[in-house]
Amino acid sequence: MRIILLGAPGAGKGTVAKLLTDFDGSVQISTGDILRSEVRAGTDLGKEAKEYMDRGDLVPDAIIMKMMEGRLQEPDCRKGFILDGFPRTIQQAKNLGELLSRLQVRLDFVANLEVPREVVLDRLTTRRTCSNPACQEIYNIKTKPAPGGKCEKCGSPVVQRDDETEAAILHRLDTYTKKTAPLVDFYRKEGILRDFVSVSSAETVQAIKRELLG
Repeated sequence: MRIILLGAPGAGKGTVAKLLTDFDGSVQISTGDILRSEVRAGTDLGKEAKEYMDRGDLVPDAIIMKMMEGRLQEPDCRKGFILDGFPRTIQQAKNLGELLSRLQVRLDFVANLEVPREVVLDRLTTRRTCSNPACQEIYNIKTKPAPGGKCEKCGSPVVQRDDETEAAILHRLDTYTKKTAPLVDFYRKEGILRDFVSVSSAETVQAIKRELLG
């Protein structure tokens, strides 16, 4: 499969992407993972990106697209890929379209995960994250509590991230609506958008599989 996952923070994009990788061997790709990989490897692009990140600035689209071009040509992408949370803007979507055209790669569709606002708030305010930067395992005080408040993988304390308080989440949702939600209209006009109500990640995965199988 070759798909893009769109959705607000807390829509379950990461979880859905991970579950879909088991379907046909497609790989999950996020810009965050690519950035961290390039920085760790000390590549020229990684060093350039790190300068922006160290200043607290956004990494320019030109650098992101060069990284994305390299990533999409790696051997593990031959079976397919799931773009998790990218693109985020109309310009990135246009740049990605040009890149895929050059690589002669055709998207199956863009999956728009629709989640009620109250569900997003509940998911994110109850989420906890391993405090170890090298781990970052995700927990939830309702559905997947960390025993004794410690990460099962590395033993570090789990914490509530600053951007997952209710006030911070509402701000993130507003930002998404203003900047990223227009992508839904962009891809709808392109004729490749598919809407999925995503209250249950497992059910969403099944619905996406059915769409892929036609």
